[in-house]
Amino acid sequence: MIQARSGIFAVLLALTLSGVGAASAQSDPTDAPADSVVEALDEMVEAENEIAGLAAFVADYDLWEGIAARAEQSVGTSAGTNFALTKLRSELVEWRQRFSEVEGLNADRIDTVRRQLAALGAAPEEGEASAIAARRDILGAQLDELSAPRVLAAEAYARADGLIGEIDAIIRSRQAAALTARGSSPLVPENWGAATIALTDGISALVVETTSIMSARSLSGHISQGLPGALFLVAVGIVLLLRGRIWVESFWRRRTVEAGPWEAVLHAVVTGAALVLPLMGLGLLARGLDASNLFGFRGIQVIQNIPLAGAYVLVGRWLSIQFFTKGRFEAPVHFSDNERHRARRLVGGLGWVMAVGSMVFVLIGSVDATGTVGSVLIFPVVIALGWVLFGFGNLLYQHRTQKTSDSGTLRTFLGIVGRLTMMVAVLGPAFAAIGYSAAYRALLVPTTKSLAVMGVLLIANGLMVELYETYRNRAREEGEEPENEGLSAVIIAIVLILLSLPFLALIWGASVDDLVEIWTRFREGFSIGDTKISPTDLLTFVLVFGIGYSATRLIQNMLRHTILPKTKLDIGGRNAIVSGVGYLGIFLAALIAITSAGIDLSSLAIVAGALSVGIGFGLQNIVSNFVSGIILLIERPISEGDLIEVGNQAGFVRSISVRSTRIETFDRTDVIVPNADLVSTQVTNWTRGNSVGRVVVPVGVAYGTDLDKVAAILKEIADAHPLVVFDPEPQVMLIGFGADSVDFEIRAIIRDVRFKLHTKSDMNHQIAKRFAEAGIEIPFAQRDIWIKNAEALYPPQPPQTGAESA
Repeated sequence: MIQARSGIFAVLLALTLSGVGAASAQSDPTDAPADSVVEALDEMVEAENEIAGLAAFVADYDLWEGIAARAEQSVGTSAGTNFALTKLRSELVEWRQRFSEVEGLNADRIDTVRRQLAALGAAPEEGEASAIAARRDILGAQLDELSAPRVLAAEAYARADGLIGEIDAIIRSRQAAALTARGSSPLVPENWGAATIALTDGISALVVETTSIMSARSLSGHISQGLPGALFLVAVGIVLLLRGRIWVESFWRRRTVEAGPWEAVLHAVVTGAALVLPLMGLGLLARGLDASNLFGFRGIQVIQNIPLAGAYVLVGRWLSIQFFTKGRFEAPVHFSDNERHRARRLVGGLGWVMAVGSMVFVLIGSVDATGTVGSVLIFPVVIALGWVLFGFGNLLYQHRTQKTSDSGTLRTFLGIVGRLTMMVAVLGPAFAAIGYSAAYRALLVPTTKSLAVMGVLLIANGLMVELYETYRNRAREEGEEPENEGLSAVIIAIVLILLSLPFLALIWGASVDDLVEIWTRFREGFSIGDTKISPTDLLTFVLVFGIGYSATRLIQNMLRHTILPKTKLDIGGRNAIVSGVGYLGIFLAALIAITSAGIDLSSLAIVAGALSVGIGFGLQNIVSNFVSGIILLIERPISEGDLIEVGNQAGFVRSISVRSTRIETFDRTDVIVPNADLVSTQVTNWTRGNSVGRVVVPVGVAYGTDLDKVAAILKEIADAHPLVVFDPEPQVMLIGFGADSVDFEIRAIIRDVRFKLHTKSDMNHQIAKRFAEAGIEIPFAQRDIWIKNAEALYPPQPPQTGAESA
């Protein structure tokens, strides 16, 4: 099989070389113009580069076949240790990356040949010239030859990718089996003796090994070789370890001048330095002890674990100081004094227990005390860690009911975390007690580390918020008011959470290879039908669309504030043009972004056609409103600022969007009217074209009044009003004779119909005043009631006797 595939690649290489040679022979640069010569040379250089890449691919393919065969054998038999499988997987990942690069081979040339074939068009059923048919055959064969390396590389890529997935499945199944494996309980007394012996032997072996090496180097006279440098590193490490945090805190307390706008930045630097300096001291201490050459294999293991064990203690102390100590800056969580004292002890205890546990694991590994002996040795650490975790979880859970300035969301979150921590603190030791020794590393240790990561996140979020507050205060001092203040805090929190996800994944058992695989899958993108969309495509789409969208908004602002105000268009026409440019610009930006990203939507045409039927029924009202909005913008029967009446609503048009129109009523309430209603129903526009309108003021006078005098007074009142126009002049009409009065009406045209009610009110006031001065009565309804048989309401009284009258 290997020889056959190698032969295929050799023939393929020969065909490619011959194709390039034929192309070079067909186009002689000496017989072509200068531009053609340059193009031919460029094509020749590009072809040589592609041939070199293909030749390298063919030369390495035999090596790939050997690695792939070995990987298939290992996967088929599930043989090999996890270390061997991991190493084999790394090799497969490298080959997969190389195949991914080869998939882009000849891309430009293939695109050129495809365009040539597209220019020739589809082959007709009959009647095609022989020269065109021959040319189409040559181009088709050339396209097949150029595409073959990409196809074979894609096949090899799929093979490598599948083997990687199978190896990952084997490793995960082994990890799951180890996690669920049950051994002897560490509570069985018979196991204590072996564990004690193993512990004693480990410590004795470490002491004997170290003293033997020191004695041998002392006798040989080489004990001082490299010792001064090692002692210097140890001394510097101890100084940084013991005094680093004290120096930083002393610097912070002794400051007499604040850093102004950089106060928050300085606080962030000082906060980090209080942790980094002691950690550097631990690293230098371990490096110095290792460089002394006074320790053996077991001693080196212990020394190499010193930075990790010390980091647990230092991080625990640092978190307790940042969270549970009153200082210049506000803590991320507000605890009471009793809670702070208790929390400092618990967090510090977590750091020390984790440090002891790491050292116990090193000791277990040095004496090869696996199985029951190892579970017995680690069980006291499991109990101690579970006890401290339960106390800390209980503290967080009880804090949710405390009356503090913390937000309700934060208290709820802490309550949930506290409850989960208490559950893990109980389950971990319980599983370990019945023989599941892996529960320590699978539950207790990841939970403790996750709590530390959450604490660092809260501290980092607080520092970022301080920086943002500094920026906001400076902006206010300069007269600017920052927007979206609450949204900025949310975005900061989301970004920090996303950055912490890889660390949390590593803490809970994921490997670096797993994260790299996830990143590889992410870079490959996802497929929708035959269309493959990668993050690069999405980034290109977002970038191009963002540029187009920004350009559209810039053009709209120029039209709205600079260009259109200089024309004779009314406000409605200006708004229609600006809205139309916005819709067109966004559509073009989306189209250009899709094209630039190389997203082929042709394969989605059938799916889109099928979905459009169902979406059409579900969104028909929205589509109708959208089309109506376009009609309103084009025909402009109404414009912003018009006084309209539609249905039982009347008011001023404030905005016209794609779906609806906002009308502000006289009650100062907003009414959202769908655009379809404005197109399909009757709309009264009081200010279309101009604001002139008519006002009608009815008035009645008593019978017997001089009607000519009344008409003259009403005419004077109408003529005197400043909003009444003179042409046409106002009219006073005698409408009729009512039951109680003689009815008149003032009918006048006013300059602005929006002041119709004000005009009517002014005229009524003048009518009342002038009629009172002229003695003209404005009647009101009066009715006389005649009762028939009124005596029936008073029944006759019986005659009174003499005694009664007396």
